[in-house]
Amino acid sequence: MNKICVLLAAYNGERYINEQIKSILSQKNICLDVYIRLDPSTDDSEKSIQGFVSEFSNIKVLSVTEASGGAGRNFFRLIIDVDFSEYDYVAFADQDDIWSNSKLAKAIEMLQHYDCYSANVTAFWEDGREVLIDKAQAQREWDFLFEAAGPGCTYVFKREVAIQFKTWLLERYEKIGEDITLHDWLLYAFARSHGYRWFIDPEAMMRYRQHANNQVGTNNSFVAAKKRFLLIKNKWYRIQATNIAEYLHLQNLPIVKYGLKNGYLGNLYLLLHVNKIRRRLRDRVALSFALIFNIF
Repeated sequence: MNKICVLLAAYNGERYINEQIKSILSQKNICLDVYIRLDPSTDDSEKSIQGFVSEFSNIKVLSVTEASGGAGRNFFRLIIDVDFSEYDYVAFADQDDIWSNSKLAKAIEMLQHYDCYSANVTAFWEDGREVLIDKAQAQREWDFLFEAAGPGCTYVFKREVAIQFKTWLLERYEKIGEDITLHDWLLYAFARSHGYRWFIDPEAMMRYRQHANNQVGTNNSFVAAKKRFLLIKNKWYRIQATNIAEYLHLQNLPIVKYGLKNGYLGNLYLLLHVNKIRRRLRDRVALSFALIFNIF
């Protein structure tokens, strides 16, 4: 039976983490270990996690001496500290979602033909609202420099990808955590730029909890859209895309050289190639607006 390593980054997750871990342990036809890295927290997350550790031998907790400084860095630390050699696949997990019990089995089925997997999700709120988050549009030539494959908590990938990414990350770890915020965007860019095949599943394979503490969350509300607009206006988005390109030694790609790194003239170049840099039509329209008005 295939063996999967699940990496779970946690911080102040007491309210939801029990339900998430139970949904991971309920996976069908899967042999798995869960590695949890808990950043120093002010709630009873540690007590909740230790309850699982005492009951399940496949729940393992990494020793933490200092805070990572964010979810992305927490995942970078997990990738570096966990030995993947005995596993066939690696998966990311957030602390507050709910997995379908066939999530990993479906991923493994698709990974017989691909190297990396992600999926659509059903976002849900405490007031009962639910929305399908569709990230399964056709991949574009350079989309990996401008967006992730979807929520990182849906990612499952082959051991080879995990080991290659870990080796690459180890050489750059001290600086990369300062320059790149999102681990899932970076992994997608690494995989695509290294020729790995990525499948984005149109089926929603988990419930994606939305609350005030989401680092990114879904973009299906006015508040979320405003938050993302400010990230674009403040140049965070452009800086992140440029940093990812530079770390991956892609700075000579036309989309980077003549686009990202070329000021307002670069915006015109990006506008002319906008169909190659975002998968979803709505996102291409929004980005075009930002480029035309020099907000990006």
